[in-house]
Amino acid sequence: MTNTQEPQNTNTSGALAVAKAAAGLKLYDTASHAVSSFTPIKPGQVGIYVCGATVQSSPHIGHIRAAVAFDVVRRWFERLGYKVTFVRNVTDIDDKILDKAAAAGQQWWERAYIYEREFTEAYSKLGVEPPTYEPRATGHMIDMIDLIKKIIDNGHAYVVRDADGNPTGNVYFDVASWPHYGELTHQKQTAVSDAASEVTDAMGPSVDNAGNDKYNPVDPADMSPDKHDPRDFALWKAPKDSDPLDARWNTPFGTGRPGWHIECSAMSHRYLKDMFDIHGGGLDLRFPHHENEMAQTRAAGYDSAARWMHSAWVTAKGEKMSKSLGNGLSVPAVLAEHSAWVVRYALGSVQYRSMLEWSDQTLAEAQSAYDRVANFIERAGAAVGEQPSREEIMAISADALPADFVAAMNDDINVSGASAAIFTAIRSGNTLLSELADRADSDVAKAEVREALVNVRAMLDTLGLDPLAKPWVSDGAAGGAAGAGADSAEHDALDKLVSEQLAERAEARKAKDFARADAIRDALGAAGIAIEDGPQGSTWSLK
Repeated sequence: MTNTQEPQNTNTSGALAVAKAAAGLKLYDTASHAVSSFTPIKPGQVGIYVCGATVQSSPHIGHIRAAVAFDVVRRWFERLGYKVTFVRNVTDIDDKILDKAAAAGQQWWERAYIYEREFTEAYSKLGVEPPTYEPRATGHMIDMIDLIKKIIDNGHAYVVRDADGNPTGNVYFDVASWPHYGELTHQKQTAVSDAASEVTDAMGPSVDNAGNDKYNPVDPADMSPDKHDPRDFALWKAPKDSDPLDARWNTPFGTGRPGWHIECSAMSHRYLKDMFDIHGGGLDLRFPHHENEMAQTRAAGYDSAARWMHSAWVTAKGEKMSKSLGNGLSVPAVLAEHSAWVVRYALGSVQYRSMLEWSDQTLAEAQSAYDRVANFIERAGAAVGEQPSREEIMAISADALPADFVAAMNDDINVSGASAAIFTAIRSGNTLLSELADRADSDVAKAEVREALVNVRAMLDTLGLDPLAKPWVSDGAAGGAAGAGADSAEHDALDKLVSEQLAERAEARKAKDFARADAIRDALGAAGIAIEDGPQGSTWSLK
């Protein structure tokens, strides 16, 4: 696998000046246990590194929640006018990939690429912007080897040698040599906890919360008797007998492959250089992954991230959603029953640090939100005679958005408050629409409706939910909900029959014969057909 690729910079607000609203942005930092004002390292620019997927198997909803959470963070920075460099890595070699590939009779790199593409497709379907850079671990072996050399030369790692003094391929970080170890996960308890961080510490593993961790099983390499200290962790690992020959790299410290943590230190430095603004990831990565990453980066002589942010889990009946625990819901399975917009709304419906309970009620509330959003956008567009262009929506600065929305987003990306602001604006817009026919100043009234429409769509766009943006406008609001038989002859016939009913229903609504329109909808519903009314018309899917 190579790593040559053109950067995918989708920041559309880079040409704008940084908004005045940016001065009010406050974000939580895992290391300090505090919400504090955000100041970029480089004026007008923000560098973000987020730990991506280990591509061992299909993505599930728990994986995608973190991607959606940091996509919203990124979009807010872009709306504030910052130029964002967003890096999300792909871990395409590790024990799980090697073992699962062998069990399935696959090449390990074949399996990794199959599931990397599945993750990319899931991100795309749920409206997650592509990263500026998406480096693979296998494309950065030289970077990792050079970084390990620096750590060894600085006296913070040791090479394990055999009885003849030859390097075995195992290299460990010497935790005892690094007095700062434990600062990210508060081993030293130098920071005062608030209520939210106490929940985070209780749910997320840390140095203080050791023991048998079902969410982060110990790497077998880290159980080696060759370690000087139980806390030491692998930077480079000697191969197992079962490892394929093409999963081994020659180094000055022996043949092997990288430990779990070293790739992120190497790639964040490669693409964001020294200290960068934000390092993100899921809550379960706080320890050991991010604690170890912070230590090894600094021990190599580089600055680590200025701020660490962690998204909480998706839970099912209070338990973390995880494939290893048998309760992970695959993205394709969820999208077979619910529209992609609805799934994205549900995943982003609470602030990123809050646990998200996944249930039928969560999805029902998201569907209700879509119905309210789509109804207003459709009616407002019809009232003013057009829909504002995507270019106009994307050009709206944070300074032009409603104050309550800006305040919520600046409050550590409080999407619950931001959503409340959106629906406040929708209610006000609906009131303007209801008064439109009675207004003598019709041009002024239409201008007010249009302003409300632009505000609502720009706020939704900040959350990745403008119904007239990609992927929603290309796939339809119910994209992915038609099921596996969407290309079958039976589906084509059903589509023709349902489309005729929808056309008749549209005519009835146009004629204000709402009883007839409702009767058609109810008849289709009784037959197992779900109808979604959107700005571009009605779509259907099987319930």
